[in-house]
Amino acid sequence: QVQLVESGGGLVQAGGSLRLSCAASGRTFSNDAMGWFRQAPGKEREFVASMNWGMTTYYADSVKGRFTISRDNAKNTVYSQMNSLKPEDTAVYYCAAASRVSYNSPHPGDYNYWGQGAQVTVSS
Repeated sequence: QVQLVESGGGLVQAGGSLRLSCAASGRTFSNDAMGWFRQAPGKEREFVASMNWGMTTYYADSVKGRFTISRDNAKNTVYSQMNSLKPEDTAVYYCAAASRVSYNSPHPGDYNYWGQGAQVTVSS
C-alpha cells in the first residue's frame, strides 16, 4: 500500500520557522516529481513547491526565497523548510508524488499520490 505521511506541522508566530517532512512507503519515489501543496479554509488547493528526480526545484512566487524543498531518496522522504512564515501561510499542507510526469508541475492533477495533510498555523 502506497502511503505519504506528513509531519512537522504546528503553531508558530509570524517570522518563525517550521520544517515539514513527508515519509513515503509502499514504493520507491526516487524517479517521481515530489511536490508540496497547501489549502487554506475556503480556498482552492494551491501549489507551493516541487522537486523532480534530477533535484531541480520550482517554487510558487508567494514562497520563493522563504521555503526550501529537499528530498532524501535513501529515506524516501521529502522536506519543506519554511522560514519567515507569515499569517497568510496558514493552511493544511499536503505532500504529493507524481509518478506519471518527470518534470516539475504546479498542477495537482499531475500528482497521483497524496498525503493526509499537516496543519500549519502562523499567528500574527
